[in-house]
Amino acid sequence: MGFDYAEMTTRNIGFVSEEEQARLRGATVFVCGTGGMGGACILALARIGVGHLIIADLDEFEVSNLNRQVFCFSDTIGRHKAEATAEVCARINPEMEVTVLHGDWAEGVEDWVTQADVVVNGTDDLGASLLLYRTARRLAKSVIDAYASPLPSVYVTAPDDPPHEARMGYPTVSTDWDKLTEDQRATAFLREAEWVVIHSSSRRYIDMEMVGDVVAGRRSRMSFAPMVITTGQLMAYEVVNAALGRPRGADNRGWFFNPYRGRVEHPRPAIIAAMLRPLVRRFLNGLAAG
Repeated sequence: MGFDYAEMTTRNIGFVSEEEQARLRGATVFVCGTGGMGGACILALARIGVGHLIIADLDEFEVSNLNRQVFCFSDTIGRHKAEATAEVCARINPEMEVTVLHGDWAEGVEDWVTQADVVVNGTDDLGASLLLYRTARRLAKSVIDAYASPLPSVYVTAPDDPPHEARMGYPTVSTDWDKLTEDQRATAFLREAEWVVIHSSSRRYIDMEMVGDVVAGRRSRMSFAPMVITTGQLMAYEVVNAALGRPRGADNRGWFFNPYRGRVEHPRPAIIAAMLRPLVRRFLNGLAAG
């Protein structure tokens, strides 16, 4: 039986109208990073019926990606992530246009962001993230992202929101995205860890000694399939909101989903966060030193 877009998307109708499905078919989404969260988001977008994806990555799949990355299989290990991802997407929706970018995607970032209705940040590199945020802000596009958190999360930064790096307190505001120092990267990671600990119950669901090793740069960040894939799906919901002009479900501060307790955790009021920050900073510095 041949492929038929209307038949593929027929069960979408009811969640979206036929007119909205047509708009999704005409939408373009730029996803930078096709591994963990970015890959899970791409999978949902392909099955939703989004018409054009621009996907970028600079890495190949490796064995350690098998635990969480939805386009990593035993036969894609060693393959370029974006290329392998595009091939699987074509098996889902052969009519979808997929533009594949490699490590040089940054050279044409103005073009890619201009084409896109919305940008998804699936990269875990600080410099690449800053380039996306700064370009999207300049071109009046929203960025969908998630925290480096043991709990699934999502946040949406619109062009008129405070700049992401300023909101998070990164020491990078006056530095070119490709001129960051190791100290700036380490401090930015610590600021994100502080946010996660202050505003969620994440610390209760992960080995905090290992978190200290991550903060200190002694080991790679832990990752878990249910968390990563759920996060990508939350991001996909926000892509649909943006593409259809619906209100966003998450603002630029976002929220956390706690599957262990079956609840959503919203950020604390600013005054409480300010009171907790010195305590959390000392706690994380102590873990890193230990």
